[in-house]
Amino acid sequence: MPETAHDLLIQDLTVQGGVVMLLGAPDTGKTSFARRFLESAIAAGKQAAYIDADVGQTTVGPPACVGLKWVRERGDLETLEEADELRFVGSISPKHLVLQEVIATATLVDQVRGEADLIVIDTTGAVSGVTGQTLKFHKLELCRPDVLVALQRGSEIEPIIGMARRFFSADVRVLGVHPDVAPASPVERSALRAEKFARALAPPLHRWKVRPTVFAPSLPTGLDLERLHDVLVGVHDGRGRCLGLGLLKHEDGRLLVLTNVTDGMKGLRLASLRIDPETFDTSPVNLREVMFGLGDR
Repeated sequence: MPETAHDLLIQDLTVQGGVVMLLGAPDTGKTSFARRFLESAIAAGKQAAYIDADVGQTTVGPPACVGLKWVRERGDLETLEEADELRFVGSISPKHLVLQEVIATATLVDQVRGEADLIVIDTTGAVSGVTGQTLKFHKLELCRPDVLVALQRGSEIEPIIGMARRFFSADVRVLGVHPDVAPASPVERSALRAEKFARALAPPLHRWKVRPTVFAPSLPTGLDLERLHDVLVGVHDGRGRCLGLGLLKHEDGRLLVLTNVTDGMKGLRLASLRIDPETFDTSPVNLREVMFGLGDR
């Protein structure tokens, strides 16, 4: 089978190493490119760190999180969904949480920089408008990739490509979409996301009573705790790491968290999502409205 431009670039970047960020709209094959890249790194005896910042369609760890997976041997590719580290973002869309997503990604890059021969950063498909461009600008700014691989069908990410070349030193490589990439429908994406949430919140679930003081952002005095029913939370240790996910429940005037995390829990971060515990479908939550009693629960 003849080598494609994707194959040739992967060969080149495997030798080069460093930090490589992948950019592209949905269904342009970023994750497929990342997997082939990681396979190449293993074959070359390289130690790779895969940072999955596609919070809506995660490969590593649950949605609403940025996940880190160390890929040192071929078996690691079979367990990519098992994150070695998580950082909580709290949304499946970066629309209102650009800061959280950028910081989550950058902290993981900083953690593995200097340890890995190769760092591969997968990103969301948000590439248009002010939100998409702002998100990618600040990821480039804080993650400081050596190479930006831009995958596009037409010219949909030319504004970000131009911005990257104008403001940053990353070597920008532009590729078309690989012919083997098969688009996923919105229904398929939602079903896969629900499956991943179900896995992250799988039994056995422990029920812990929680105090209002353990949250970030903190809960205002007098808040009707029922408004937090079924809101997703990130379970955190005392070192900035997310240990897993939990679901808030309001029962008999008490606020509980249901989680399969058993050790190390120090605090809970509120997500901008509510999870249906039966279907694991999501609905957006405006935390300002929840906190100050505006609008619907």
